[in-house]
Amino acid sequence: MKTKTITRIIASQKVNMGGIILDQPLPTQGVDQVDPFLLIHHWDDTMPGNQHQRDVGVGPHPHRGFSPVTFVFEGNVEHNDSLGNRATVHAGGTQWMHAGLGITHSERPSASMAQSGGNLEFIQFWVNSPAAHKMDPAYYLPLSDKDTPRITTKGAHVAVVAGEYQGIKGPAPTLSPMTLLRGEIQSGSSLMLELPDTFNTLIYLLDGKGVVNEREAKAKDLIHLSQDGNTVSLQALENTRFIVLSGEPIDEEVTSYGPFVMNTQTEIMEALRDAQSGKMGILIEEFESTSDL
Repeated sequence: MKTKTITRIIASQKVNMGGIILDQPLPTQGVDQVDPFLLIHHWDDTMPGNQHQRDVGVGPHPHRGFSPVTFVFEGNVEHNDSLGNRATVHAGGTQWMHAGLGITHSERPSASMAQSGGNLEFIQFWVNSPAAHKMDPAYYLPLSDKDTPRITTKGAHVAVVAGEYQGIKGPAPTLSPMTLLRGEIQSGSSLMLELPDTFNTLIYLLDGKGVVNEREAKAKDLIHLSQDGNTVSLQALENTRFIVLSGEPIDEEVTSYGPFVMNTQTEIMEALRDAQSGKMGILIEEFESTSDL
């Protein structure tokens, strides 16, 4: 066993996404991606209530060529798409979507949450797809907390969303080898994670404070670990929630524009034309009556 070297610790930056203020650790200055992971957004806010669902969240928009994945920690996220899928993922659940050749979807808090208000926290990250699968048919998979297997140790637990970890296989399908985990560790407790030495590894702390491979990290830090080892030690200095994104590099050219991630600029232009002509599907949202607001 050899410890993975920490390449860098990245502090999240606040970004404005269409009026929504998010924490963004990736991409950041000097780091465009950590193959195969392209983007990480952390939304943590309190909804005031007495709102219309149509006025919150993100309305219909297209994607192609990668998988946007959402881990929900508080509240809920309702998904609608041009394939006819409609589902609400609650705390502890995961929204997994492979955009493939194209899909149009929306992501909003449920109508009841928009009306009642409450804490909403989730992380969305983008996973690149290999060129051989970028134009596969799109699919959507909602996973609940109960759908996600969990490993519990003294003072900590780890949920396995994708890949295999300690002999447990996560339910989400992936298009390249990876291990995706979400967990919690209590103050004073420790964990030793074992991950393949061929994988790039990212660990993001949602809150708390800890020591990762003998280096201190705080809430909303992203720890990037190299491929030179297969173990990561976590020691919690405070109660800490974290996610682990670990994957084998695809090692292909990446060209992106907005919601499209392809290999060449020509493919990006084709994606733009296909989206504009409706080839990525059309989504007309239907909202519950809000006459009582």
